[in-house]
Amino acid sequence: MQIKKPVGQMASARKYDLLTAMGAFALARGKAEQRMTLRLMTLVTARYNWARDELAVGQREIARLWSVEERTVKREMARLRACGWLRVKRQGARGRVTEYSLDIARILDDTQDQWAAIGPDFVQRLSPQDAAAPGNVVAMPLRKGAPVPAPDLSAGTDWALAQGILHAEDPAIYQTWFAGLVRLRRDGARLVLAAPSRFHGNYVQTHLAGRLLAACRSVDADLSEVVVTA
Repeated sequence: MQIKKPVGQMASARKYDLLTAMGAFALARGKAEQRMTLRLMTLVTARYNWARDELAVGQREIARLWSVEERTVKREMARLRACGWLRVKRQGARGRVTEYSLDIARILDDTQDQWAAIGPDFVQRLSPQDAAAPGNVVAMPLRKGAPVPAPDLSAGTDWALAQGILHAEDPAIYQTWFAGLVRLRRDGARLVLAAPSRFHGNYVQTHLAGRLLAACRSVDADLSEVVVTA
């Protein structure tokens, strides 16, 4: 798929196409996905810097825009990262907010099933045959081998969302080491996961503990420890 950048000539039309695809996708889904998509659309419309491909807004401001608590913002942003629609450009630190970018290729890929409902003109504009037209384009990278299935985020638990983030960061590592972990329980600030074997659990604890904890804490900052048992 070839995706035109939403900047330069015809930029407004491209932005409307992206938002239209997201809206049609949301209306064909359940309430949770509808709400998540509407929140992102509102945030993009209000605060996204298209020229810089950047969203840099504090959680308090997002909470005010969405009429929710900051805890809900943190969880919803983690869900958007988990499904691959948002990517972290620069992690927030020392009073600086986290900067995000939109993964437009992923959004269009996920919403493609609804393009026909919008109309044949829409399908024609965004389909590969439109790639030969003049203009600035970005090629969607080809994935090597079979795609790794994304985890089911519908449960909305801390571990489900963390799995989504780990999958978005590196599908191969996720598939090999994180997909097989099962949530056992939550003991306050401690999350306990079960591995399919002792070797598997030991490897994750030895080599991937930092990545695992970071993903879990990006969903719930109250977590301070993730333990993997066999």
